[in-house]
Amino acid sequence: MSDNLDIDRFLVGSPHAVVGASRDRAKYGNKVLRAYLQNDRSVYAVNPGATEVEGVASYPDLASLPEPVHGVSIITPPAVTGRIVQQAIDLGIRHLWLQPGAESDVAVATAEEAGLNVIAGGPCILVVLGYREGG
Repeated sequence: MSDNLDIDRFLVGSPHAVVGASRDRAKYGNKVLRAYLQNDRSVYAVNPGATEVEGVASYPDLASLPEPVHGVSIITPPAVTGRIVQQAIDLGIRHLWLQPGAESDVAVATAEEAGLNVIAGGPCILVVLGYREGG
């Protein structure tokens, strides 16, 4: 379970990336991206099957982003999450927020062993950022 200090450390920096950003407004990958946008936060979408999501350019993977990111929100199936965590480690990204449903015990352990700030098994970023449906 993550604590408020972990969340503060995640949110204090910029920009962020949303891995699993979806064009489908009903999916959490879309809602998380919109939560960043609703809060005027700098954010990149990561989705290998999209060129844009909610008007934000989308990139195929973390390595393709135009600049380093402070943190990554991960909204992927647990089987994919481990690969994303390893990409983040390889790129020197220090802050990860695994959204409910994306968690993998192996991925969390890998990130923690690498010394990353990992938020998992706790609150959803939608609650923390005060996501508003329709926005």
